[in-house]
Amino acid sequence: MDRRVIALGDSPDPLAAEDTARLNEFARACKAAIRAVALYPPAHPAIAATLARIVELTSSKYLAEVLKITILPDSLLLGGRAPGRIDAAVSELAALLHGHSIGALSIRSGGEIEDWRQFLMLLGRAPEAVRADGGVSHLWTTSAGRHVEIHEIDYAEVLRERAGSREAAWEQIVASCLPGVGFELNEEIARSLVEIASDRDRLAALLAEVDDRAAAGGLPERRTALVRLLSAILEAVARTDHDKLELVLRNMAVAVGRLSPDMMTELIAESQDAHAEGGRIVGEVLRRMTDATITSFVAQSVARDGTATERLAEAFQALVPEPDRQKHLIGLTRDEAAATSQDPGFDRLWESVADILTSYSDSSFVSDPYGRELSRARTQAIEVDRVSDDPPERMAAWLGTVAASAVRALDLTLLLDLIRIEDDPEKWREMTVPIVAQIEDLLMLGDIEGAEQLVTVIVREIAPSGMASRKPAAFAAIEQLAGGKMVQHILSHLPALEENQFERLKAICLGMSGVLVRPLAEALTLEEHGRTRERLAALLLALGPAGRQAVEWLKMSTNPAARRTAAQLLREFGGTDALPDLTILLDDTEPRVQREAVRAILNIGTDRAYELLQQTLTTGTPKSREAIMQAVALVRADRAIPLFTYILSHTDHRGQLRPVYLRAIESLGTLHDPDAVPPLRTALYKGEWWAPRRTAVIRSAAAGALARIGTPTALDALTQAAAARSRGVRAAARTALERNGRGERKS
Repeated sequence: MDRRVIALGDSPDPLAAEDTARLNEFARACKAAIRAVALYPPAHPAIAATLARIVELTSSKYLAEVLKITILPDSLLLGGRAPGRIDAAVSELAALLHGHSIGALSIRSGGEIEDWRQFLMLLGRAPEAVRADGGVSHLWTTSAGRHVEIHEIDYAEVLRERAGSREAAWEQIVASCLPGVGFELNEEIARSLVEIASDRDRLAALLAEVDDRAAAGGLPERRTALVRLLSAILEAVARTDHDKLELVLRNMAVAVGRLSPDMMTELIAESQDAHAEGGRIVGEVLRRMTDATITSFVAQSVARDGTATERLAEAFQALVPEPDRQKHLIGLTRDEAAATSQDPGFDRLWESVADILTSYSDSSFVSDPYGRELSRARTQAIEVDRVSDDPPERMAAWLGTVAASAVRALDLTLLLDLIRIEDDPEKWREMTVPIVAQIEDLLMLGDIEGAEQLVTVIVREIAPSGMASRKPAAFAAIEQLAGGKMVQHILSHLPALEENQFERLKAICLGMSGVLVRPLAEALTLEEHGRTRERLAALLLALGPAGRQAVEWLKMSTNPAARRTAAQLLREFGGTDALPDLTILLDDTEPRVQREAVRAILNIGTDRAYELLQQTLTTGTPKSREAIMQAVALVRADRAIPLFTYILSHTDHRGQLRPVYLRAIESLGTLHDPDAVPPLRTALYKGEWWAPRRTAVIRSAAAGALARIGTPTALDALTQAAAARSRGVRAAARTALERNGRGERKS
């Protein structure tokens, strides 16, 4: 957006009541949204709620054409016309925008929540920081803002339009009035000051800018800056054109009459302070304030604030101490205000204004010196910011009350209280919207305890003991959580959670029951981190039978780790119902998946499970049989021995399963378990006379396995076999005994 000159003219006619209400509502919405944007993170529900109102007010429904707002230091003009009654929010928004040197806004419909959030975040920054980065117009253009067009004030251009020529000294005059800057009154500056002071409108604009530029330092610095300006103007008049002194003083009185009541009170205090450097100058200016000037001052203040404030009453009574004159000026002010007001309750409002202006007094209990200090009390918040005499622990305690964690705790307490006391089902349903958002925020931040409290409130209504009228809303909230970013936030913290936090997370998942099974399972199919997979599996196991459904998604995953987890879950769930799924995983091409499937089958440990393995070995390829047998060999002895025993008892030692049969014999011998002796002794006597070589291999393997076991029972079996009638059995047993120590038994 181009930097443009905004002429700050007077409003020809006041706005209609409807347009005034529209402008006031827009200002209130902006005020609330600016506060929410400054206090809360972007995803906080408070931001969405406040910004949604601005989006609605600037939607095509309410905004048929571009909304053009002109910004004055203390008010806003809509289409060049001032509101009939200025709301406090309008004045505050005007001051904020004017502080950023914004002269006008052009607002188009269609701005979304995020667009307005970016705009208000920019306004929330300090004006000095914004100007250091290139100015508000430059930054907004850089951020690709389109729904709001900013027209930034160029005060030098304003001056050129008013005077018809460039006055480069304007900025130097303003800067020289600010505290900490020396005021060098050379001939050129002096001429410029006299020229400006000769025009009451330009002088009022200069006072307004000096006041605005000094605002960051509070009322004392604003007062100091204005007094320096007034002093410099009178000195310049004395140097260049002393005949204009009275004219300039009268113009100063008119310009001062356009200041705020707070600033007027400060200047009055300055004039009453005998030790104040500019007291005499300010006093001369105030004495030249005419009835018309005072009347205009009061009318503008009442229109801006909507009523008469204590500061206005204090300033009015100081300027007009005579009671009769007060009544006369209040009557004149009423006539002036009535001519522009369209408020049907104007008469009642003005009675209140007149009463405050004439009856307000604190003289009975506040002395004059204390009153002057009291009038400056508003500056203390700024001055305290500059004083560092508080101990560090106190400062830390204060800061802790506004820390993000403290604000979250207050949010949590508020939501819990509201949802607890709300009896209306429809309002209870509406409350679940911010609660769902808060749960997601808490999980994103890793606050499992806070999230558990809110989830418990929702889950309680799903239980049989919950209220029937709340169940639909509670179910909808749970489904919204499961379908949102809840699992994503859980995954980000899952590996690092302490055990007590993980147990709370289990409780959350268990409370939400089956709705989390699928998102957890889908997350597990994509997860590569071992610790995260382990804890996801633990969450699914905690869901009990509902978690069993996850196997259906995991076993079909393209991720081997997910299929392996499916086998692990089946092993934990157990039962013969798991065998069909484990049969599928036994045929997996990934060895680790096969191994987990084998472990799961052996963990079931029934004849049906062993039969399943035998069938797989029978129908599988040599490669798959080898992979399964390797997996079996890695299983604990107490799990593997029953399977090997089953193989020796039910598997044909002939044909294609002969290698499996021999592998089972060798494995039993390797395990050194006494329970393996009976099946090995049976295998030692097995064989056919018509297949002497095959029989000899089996008998030799069985005898060698018994010898490796080496227990007394195993050696007794070999000794008995060495005396058997079958020559082949005798030969195999004697050979094994000789290798074991020439027939000597182990103790």
